Amino acid sequence: MVKLRVFSGKEICGILENHGFEKVRQRGSHIVMQKHLPETTITVLVPDHKEIRTGTLLSIIRQSGLSRSDFE
Repeated sequence: MVKLRVFSGKEICGILENHGFEKVRQRGSHIVMQKHLPETTITVLVPDHKEIRTGTLLSIIRQSGLSRSDFE
C-alpha cells in the first residue's frame, strides 16, 4: 500500500467536491461537506488546517466512502 501524502484541509475539500460533495457550512476551523444520495446523505467534517494528520485523513476517507486511491 502506498503511503498517503500530507494534505491541507482545502485540498481535501477540493477532492471531495470533485466527487460530488458540497460545502454546507463552516464553523471556526472545521468545514462540513455533504453529498446527497437518493436514500441518504453523507456528511464529512474536514478540519481547515495546513496539515491533516494521517489518522484524520483515513477517517475522512472512510466516512466519505471514497477509495484510498482518490487521495494518492
